[in-house]
Amino acid sequence: MTPLLERAEDVVARWRAQAGEAPAHPALEPDPARLEAAWAEFGERLAGSYPFFHPRYAGQMLKPPHPVAAAAYAAALQVNANNHALDGGPATSEMEKEVVRDLAAMFGLPGDALGHLTSSGTIANLEALWVGRELAPGRVVVHGANAHYTHGRMCQVLGVEALAAPADADGRIDLDAVDALCRSRAVGTVVLTAGTTGTGVVDHIHEALALRERHGVRLHVDAAYGGFFALLDEPLVPAAPFLAIAACDSVVVDPHKHGLQPYGCGAVLFADPTVGRLYKHDSPYTYFTSGDLHLGEISLECSRAGAAAAALWLTLRALDLAPILAAGVRAARAWADLIRSSDVLRLHQPPELDILTYFPAAGTASAIDAAGAGVLEEGMSGPDPVYLSTLRIDAAAFAAAHPDVAMDAGGVRVLRSVLMKPEHEPHVPWLHERVSACARDHGA
Repeated sequence: MTPLLERAEDVVARWRAQAGEAPAHPALEPDPARLEAAWAEFGERLAGSYPFFHPRYAGQMLKPPHPVAAAAYAAALQVNANNHALDGGPATSEMEKEVVRDLAAMFGLPGDALGHLTSSGTIANLEALWVGRELAPGRVVVHGANAHYTHGRMCQVLGVEALAAPADADGRIDLDAVDALCRSRAVGTVVLTAGTTGTGVVDHIHEALALRERHGVRLHVDAAYGGFFALLDEPLVPAAPFLAIAACDSVVVDPHKHGLQPYGCGAVLFADPTVGRLYKHDSPYTYFTSGDLHLGEISLECSRAGAAAAALWLTLRALDLAPILAAGVRAARAWADLIRSSDVLRLHQPPELDILTYFPAAGTASAIDAAGAGVLEEGMSGPDPVYLSTLRIDAAAFAAAHPDVAMDAGGVRVLRSVLMKPEHEPHVPWLHERVSACARDHGA
């Protein structure tokens, strides 16, 4: 990391030198003692973070950015460009346009697809739903029961009615139920998920294409978590759903998940560039340095960090993401195989991408729930820690998946591991043994 940061500092130094020497101002100099005290406390507080970089952290979708991305961000951060307008970020705005073309190509979208980076997948989904509302006012949005909760929340913000279609036995959106909703209600947009954040299952996007032909609805794909798996193919991932994204109206992806970027870096892409007209607004003091497209003209957000575009630009040109993604998929499958032959852990659902869900073996729902909570706590607090997460499954879905378990509770917390770091792959045997030991301690 240090050599890359040194190169980042060199880039910044050369940029500064172009303008000539700048005088310092005493108001910007911190008091040495005050800075020292604050820095010491800062270090102590940051040390309280979980070890997101380490394979023993197998909980949420968290990992540090790649050193290449971190170094690029560190350099561009000191420039502190604002990609709202070309005069605020002439270099990084061009980088953003280039990475948007890269992302569009990854999904097979047209070369003139419209898009931009956002501060998060939430904001990216908000924009896609907003465009859908503007194109079909008064119509409802249908999303899956297992889709990210942001869709219901953003529909509230937009004043749009949202309907949650039930999930099928595998946790995907039930397309027959969606078809029925489209027949009975005025549906404007159907949201499909390319990798749910709970279990990682991918909706059958390829089968959903018929909904647009049949009912004239817009198809929006929330690929915030799973989008970069489009770089892989069978047998690692189901290819058909990812290939079908090319035929959808819009897609969201989060480079700050599998794109190795720091938070926050999301993106929204539209197959039809003419939706840009919906963003038209007046900003008399920004769009004046060029007649070319200013990214603020096609974004609901105004100020956006040029450093995010710079970091993603360098990452996509320096690294091949496919082998990194493949390692996570293999890790999830390898651990699933170990769990299948375990007497203390049971698989909740076979992994489709790199999320694994499982639970301590027990005869009742309440015992599984209690044991899972115990494993989570012991794992984090023990001398050889392992960091997991949990996912609540409602009683009906859990009973359908595990009919031999007595359902004496309204739901069950299962254990959940996101194996998104390639370093997880060689550590699967350790993860399995460590979690199994915790499960034994709690009666499994």
